[in-house]
Amino acid sequence: MPVLDASEYKPPLLLRNGHANTMYPFLFRKKIAPSFQRERFITSDNDFVDLDFLKNDGSKLAILCHGLEGSSESQYMQYTASLLAENGWEVMVFNFRSCSGVMNDTMQMYHSGWTTDLHEIITKYEVNYDRIALVGVSLGGNMILKYTTDQVYEVSNKIKSLVAISVPSDLSASSQKIISRQNKLYDIRFRVTLNDKIKKKYEMFPDQVQISNLDKVKTLWDFDEYFTGPLNGFDGAEDYYSQCSSKQFLHQVTLPTLMITAQDDPFLTQESMVFDIAKKNENLFFLAPKFGGHVGFTTFGQNYYWNEYKTLQFIDTPDSFITHHRVIK
Repeated sequence: MPVLDASEYKPPLLLRNGHANTMYPFLFRKKIAPSFQRERFITSDNDFVDLDFLKNDGSKLAILCHGLEGSSESQYMQYTASLLAENGWEVMVFNFRSCSGVMNDTMQMYHSGWTTDLHEIITKYEVNYDRIALVGVSLGGNMILKYTTDQVYEVSNKIKSLVAISVPSDLSASSQKIISRQNKLYDIRFRVTLNDKIKKKYEMFPDQVQISNLDKVKTLWDFDEYFTGPLNGFDGAEDYYSQCSSKQFLHQVTLPTLMITAQDDPFLTQESMVFDIAKKNENLFFLAPKFGGHVGFTTFGQNYYWNEYKTLQFIDTPDSFITHHRVIK
C-alpha cells in the first residue's frame, strides 16, 4: 500500500499557497546554466529532436522530460539535471519537437501522449548504459507514465525507475482546471507560445493547418479541440484527453515508480490524486505533500528543492527510498 508520508515538506507560511509556490521558482529562483552538450536525434519520419546532455562517462542515464512548452531552458529541468549529474548520473534533457528553440521539420509536434520519439531515443541510446531512469514533469510526467504502462511499446529492461512530478494524469479534468478563472494567467501564457507555433506551422504546411480556427481559441481546451486533437489524429480535445491520460494505465505499473503531487497544485483536481490506485499497486509510490503548488516545492537554505532531492534518492535506490518513508494505510 505505497502511499508515502510526505508531511516532512513544510514550506514557509507565505508559500503555503499553491499559486505562490508555483510562481516563486519561476520568478525568483537563481538562474543557473548547466554546460549542456547538444545532440540532434533524427526520428524515423525524418524529423528531429534536440537532446541536451550532461555527460561524465558514467553507466547510468537519467532522461528528463519537461512540461507543456518547457525545454532544457526551464529552471526545473536545469536544477534537476545539475543535481543528478553531481551525483553520478549522466543526464539527457529531451526537448520535445518544436521546444528546443528551433521549429521541427514535419507537421507532427508533441503532446501528452506522444511517446514515439521517446521510444526511439531510448532504443538508440540504451546500448551505452547499464541503467536508465525516466524523470517527467507535468506533461512529461504523463508521457513517461503512459509510455511504461500502455503496452504500445516493449519497454527496455534497462529502465529501472521512474519519477513523475505534478502530473495531470486526468487530462480532461486538468484542462478544465487550467481554464478556470483563477488560472487565467497560466492559460494565457501557454496559449501565447502555442498559437505562435501554429502560425509557423501554417507557413510551413498551409494545406494541413486550418489557421482560421485560431480565432476560436479562447482557452487551452479550445487549442486542444481545434489543433492538438485534429492534427494528431484525435476527434477533438476530449478524445485526445481520453486516449492519452496516464491514469487509466496506472494499475499496470510494473517498474518502481514515484509520483510526487502537491495537494494544493492549482493545475490539478482530485482526479489526479491517485491515492486509491497507489494503495493497490506495490510498484507505484505516491508522495503527496499538503503544499508545493505545480512543480514548485520551494525549499530555502539548500541548493536544491525538496522534489529534486526526492527524485535523486528514488532513482539511486528505490528500495532504500521506500524503507525510509512511512507508508500511510
